[in-house]
Amino acid sequence: MTGTAVGACAEPAADHKEARRRARRSRRYRWDVRYSPYAFIAPFFLFFVAFGLFPLLYTGWASLHRVELSAPGDMEWAGLHNYTRLLEDEFFWNALRNTFTIGVLSTVPQLLMALGLAHLLNHRLRGSSFFRVALLTPYATSVAAATLVFVLLFGRDYGMINWALGAVGFEPVDWQSGTLASQLAVSSIVIWRWTGYNALIYLAAMQAIPRDLYESAALDGAGSGRQFLHVTVPSLRPTILFTVVVSTIGAMQLFGEPLLFGGSAGHKGGASHQFQTLGLYLYDQGWFNFHLGRASAVAWAMFLILLLIAAVHLLIARRLRRDR
Repeated sequence: MTGTAVGACAEPAADHKEARRRARRSRRYRWDVRYSPYAFIAPFFLFFVAFGLFPLLYTGWASLHRVELSAPGDMEWAGLHNYTRLLEDEFFWNALRNTFTIGVLSTVPQLLMALGLAHLLNHRLRGSSFFRVALLTPYATSVAAATLVFVLLFGRDYGMINWALGAVGFEPVDWQSGTLASQLAVSSIVIWRWTGYNALIYLAAMQAIPRDLYESAALDGAGSGRQFLHVTVPSLRPTILFTVVVSTIGAMQLFGEPLLFGGSAGHKGGASHQFQTLGLYLYDQGWFNFHLGRASAVAWAMFLILLLIAAVHLLIARRLRRDR
């Protein structure tokens, strides 16, 4: 009887321990389901705060002070002086104008060529996978390597471009000194690097267009050209708008190509600032003139311009959705 009583007492104790273990496991499971997603995304937010949000806020604070790169800890309150001085600086407006010009010269041909290439690749071609990989090759090439090759191509006395122009009777062009010539040269680097990337974006969007639309257009007597204009292009309007905005943002931040193309005068965008972009102007102010506060004001001016571009994109996107 005694052994039976002891066993009977031990069984409830064991059941109680098992119940507590199950409760702990259930609690850990609930915590895991609730908090694990936050733990997985926490590294992104930590890096964003450290390398995105903090530099942005610090740059905004520095733009309100007189501060030199040689003594970044010595700040003197200046209010909006850096911004007002920026608006009076002819080199800022020159850089903004050059940025706009190079952006147009690079974005318009780039997207038109990308649209044409995507249309060709949308048809069944032999070796289509090879051509798609080949389109990404310029994008995968480093900016330094691509720009140095284009510097050789656009050389005044030895470049292949001037050799080709001379072969058809034209005089050689000084691509690094002329305003329009240098901007065309820099734009060609951007076009070469980003056309294939945008072509693949357009190709992916084209392959998502229902075949029924093309069949209906063919039944109505539309040829391939009319199908492209009246079916493909209207269906790609949101994608085209996206690539226009992304290319505009890229043009606003253009830095590496003109810097390397200009050689020793790259930070000034040429001897006469003829292809100095906003990115180069910021670099020149901060790292050559040591005006860190003024450079911070340029950075925030670029940020505000990008916000304006994003707002215009949002308005156009909403209007396109209403029209559809």
